[in-house]
Amino acid sequence: MLLHVDALTKTFGRNTAVDSVSFSVETPKMIGVIGRSGAGKSTLLRMINRLTDATAGDIRFEGESVLALRGRARRSWQSDCAMIFQQFNLVPRLDVVSNVLHGTLNRRSTLGTLFNLFPSEDIHRAIGILDRLGIAEHAAKRAEALSGGQQQRVAIARALMQEPRMILADEPIASLDPMNAQTVMESLRRIHEEDGRMVICNLHTLDTARRYCDRVIGMRAGQVVFDGSPEELSTAAAREIYGADETFSEASTSTSLDTLEAVPPVARAAE
Repeated sequence: MLLHVDALTKTFGRNTAVDSVSFSVETPKMIGVIGRSGAGKSTLLRMINRLTDATAGDIRFEGESVLALRGRARRSWQSDCAMIFQQFNLVPRLDVVSNVLHGTLNRRSTLGTLFNLFPSEDIHRAIGILDRLGIAEHAAKRAEALSGGQQQRVAIARALMQEPRMILADEPIASLDPMNAQTVMESLRRIHEEDGRMVICNLHTLDTARRYCDRVIGMRAGQVVFDGSPEELSTAAAREIYGADETFSEASTSTSLDTLEAVPPVARAAE
């Protein structure tokens, strides 16, 4: 078993953000986690990455308990399980390649970190990753000079510098226009297919989940209410995830009940 989440729970005082969530992943897939704001999606990813401690339950990756990791082992896991955030979390005044190289901080010496010194092989690798994502020409620019979509690709490049075994993307396209959102999702899909990495991505839109993901997990009020293939994400399933009385204005900015069934499932590499 690659990843096993068992009865994972997180409470904040009297509020339960994630309520006994369980699922297993046997082989690397691109998984979309969908649901309304406040459904518990971000908290789930933050617990998997160990940015947030769980209240109860267990997470196992290749049989090892992630929640039991401490100190250096916990930091090593956070490198293996790279996070991509909605707001990019770049250093705006630093150049793009330096931002990407920050993905190596967990394995660098204190002296190298203080003086911002990077081995030449890491610099070449960073530029190679930027080239793969189509933004190598911006390597010398400040991050703040790039568009939102370009900055998110820099954040993806920084995650790849960590050489992660899994990538978690927390609403990576929520602040992007449709064209940049498509570019970012295509980049994540390519990374999954070409590198064989598992990608778990929090999403709001039904059409995005159906188009790019192999598997969709729907959350509502902290619980998993749907877990299946994109083809199984029917109107009835969507109502279960977003609420029977929803108009789907939040569920999708470009998808309505009338167009839901028309969205094609993801074109998998095997096809």
